This record gives sequence, C-alpha cells and structure tokens, in this order.
Amino acid sequence: MRVGQYSADGEQPWCGIETDEGVVALPEAGAAAGVDIPRTTGELLATWEWERKAELAVEHATETGEGLYDPDGLDRHAPVGDPEKVVCVGLNYRDHAEEGGNPIPDTPVLFSKFPTTVNGPGNTVRWDPDLTEKVDYEAELVVVIGEETRRVDPEEAMDHVAGFTIGNDVSARDLQHGDGQWIRGKSLDGFAPTGPDLVTTDEVDDPHDLDIWTEVNGERLQDSSTEEFIFGVDELVSFCSQAFTLKPGDLLFTGTPPGVGVYREPPVLLEDGDEVTVGVEGLGELTNDFAYE
Repeated sequence: MRVGQYSADGEQPWCGIETDEGVVALPEAGAAAGVDIPRTTGELLATWEWERKAELAVEHATETGEGLYDPDGLDRHAPVGDPEKVVCVGLNYRDHAEEGGNPIPDTPVLFSKFPTTVNGPGNTVRWDPDLTEKVDYEAELVVVIGEETRRVDPEEAMDHVAGFTIGNDVSARDLQHGDGQWIRGKSLDGFAPTGPDLVTTDEVDDPHDLDIWTEVNGERLQDSSTEEFIFGVDELVSFCSQAFTLKPGDLLFTGTPPGVGVYREPPVLLEDGDEVTVGVEGLGELTNDFAYE
C-alpha cells in the first residue's frame, strides 16, 4: 500500500491512495462506505486496523466512483505532514563515515529536525542566502512509525513501523559546523522534503538492501545502498525507543550515503535554481527545486 497526501483548490491536505482509476480520497470514500477515516496520514496511522479501513475505502471508491479524483487536478504534499518528532541518524553509512574521515560509531548518533522542516514532493526549498551560503543535499531512507513505541527490543521493532518514504536531509553546512551542534543547520523551515508516498512494510522486501541515490540538475552525485548501514532499521527504532516514546507518524531519517556536496572536490553546494532528485529503490523518486527567499 502507498499512502500519500493530496489537496485540491487550496483545501487542507487529505490522505489518499493512487489507483489505476484515480486518487482515492480516503476520508471521503471511507465516509461513503460507512468507515470513519481521519483526514491526515498521521491521524490515520494512530487508528485501529487502519490498513483494512483504507482498503475498504479504496474498494468502495473504485466500485462507485465516490471519493475518486483525477491526479492531474491535485497537489501533492508530504505523506506525513505533521509528525510529532523528526529524528535523524548521523554517520550511519560506512562509506559516508569514511569519506568524512570519521570513525565508525559504536552506537547511533542522533540529532533532530523540527517538524516545521517537513516539506513535500515538488515543493521549492527556500533559504535566505544572507543566513547560509552552504546548503547541501542528503539522500535518506525514512522510517515512518506506525504505533506508539517505548523500550521495544530490536526483534520486535519492525512491528512498530508503518512503512518507509524518501527524505532529503537538507543541511546548512556553515551553520551546522559553525554552531558546534547541528540543530539550527538542520532545521531551517522546509529543510526536510519527504515523499512522494508512505510505502508500507509489506511492499519492501528488505530495507537493508535498497539502492539509494541523489541527482543534482541531472548529475548523479550520491549512489550507494542501504547495505552500507551501520545500524539497521530494527536497531535504530529500538535504540530510540529506549530514550523516548515514538508516536504514530514520527519520522526517522536513517542517515545518508557518501557523495554529499560538502565533501566533494571541489564542493558542490546548492544554489538558486537547482533541482535535486532523491531516489530509493522500490519507493520512487522525490524531486524538489531550490531557491533563495
């Protein structure tokens, strides 16, 4: 199952599923079928048997046409637009740690981005060039939490994952490195594009064996595999849950592979008018353009 968020004519985003017949607006189709489905994906994930409810809404819409929309008339949004937390992992690819001359960490290195960083597919990522002159891209596989998670063992951690999406951990390197800690450089508004969909775990054979890449203006600059993970998804979810509660819809960025702009020779940093596409095998592609405010 692939769940996205859509809107038409400036309305508030709603969760939907694209089918061959069109995009099913889950709240509208669910109501027509007698199934209560909340408006947003984050709320949907917190409901009992949410996948079955979504399936019933899709079945009703494709049979009756109720709640079915032409995708060409809709705007796309981040698949989860209102996470309580955006947790990120640094230095989680062996080849990325090596390119920066960093030792392989013994435990996951965590930092966070504010929820106001969340941005959608096709949107423009904007920044003030007087505030930062070194904006960088980072391709990431993003875990979407499906149910409340606290002190879970690694063996049970995947049961708490709803699925995966694509993320770009956009970073202001001068702020990140100049501040001595990462929160400001990672948390400028709109600096966490995600999407296009939340892909449920049953559609991903092995999250630890996926090609992942980034192209800037059509040139491939990151090209690796999640096989290079130092800590797997199960380990990361468990590790986080020992310290704090993960809630449905929370996002966990799992780290970036080598080839980020700041470590290239010469450095490749984003400028006004650039286009960045991040791809993850089986999940699709996430494209955003970049511009000065």
